[in-house]
Amino acid sequence: MDALVYLVISCLALGAFIGFMAGLLGIGGGIIAVPFLLYLLPSVGVDGAHLTHVAIATSLAAIILTSISSARAHHRRGNIPWHLFKVMLPGFALGAVSAGFIAQQISSDLLRQAFALFVILMAIQMVFPFKPTSNNKPMPANVILFVVAAAIAIIAALMGIGGGILLVPFLTWCGLQMRQSIGFSAATGFLIALFGSLSYVVAGWQVDDLPPWTLGYVYLPALLGIVSTSMLMAPVGAKAASHWPTTYLKKAFAVLLIITGVKLVLA
Repeated sequence: MDALVYLVISCLALGAFIGFMAGLLGIGGGIIAVPFLLYLLPSVGVDGAHLTHVAIATSLAAIILTSISSARAHHRRGNIPWHLFKVMLPGFALGAVSAGFIAQQISSDLLRQAFALFVILMAIQMVFPFKPTSNNKPMPANVILFVVAAAIAIIAALMGIGGGILLVPFLTWCGLQMRQSIGFSAATGFLIALFGSLSYVVAGWQVDDLPPWTLGYVYLPALLGIVSTSMLMAPVGAKAASHWPTTYLKKAFAVLLIITGVKLVLA
């Protein structure tokens, strides 16, 4: 089978799995997509020097479309505190735009190991989730919100994720209700993915030894494969969540993530 056809078919399956797990367990697609893309992309000519950059950029670009439906759903339910955007949006934009150019200065191996450590930490957080102590705390000063937004956006875009796994605990610690924290995270995930993807496109524009069908560091066939099925399977996963033992499944998945992270560190 042609390598490109095999990759597209694999990414269709990957997208279906990402969408189902997002609906079932509320897990962001980047943590799943990047390890699979690190395995699949060499077959179509993405060499080791750019492999992690392309995997992360492609994962981030996929979040643009998949996060829109989530943000719209939360908006309809009144779960998005739009007043926070005035303060935090510039930070998200600045951090996400910076990420692609920061990633360009990091070797593929180092970026892969940083992602692996991040996956391990996030898996531990899934097993031992953060629980806010109070919902009556005042929000931090605007300058702190700006700096935190920029920092979260940089980390999220460098790791190819939407940032919810970082932003939701911060906002709930600040006293925001959980549903509003999740809703705000869904909306900002779109912004981080959009600005971050643009930065990876520009940063990779002049890289000569990338294979055909890349837009900067974004590999378009993999992107199209993932988004075309992930959006279809998310409602299926959400429906299954009402019948399946999601608490135990989340812990089992966290263990699998830890194993994946360790393998990436040692690769």
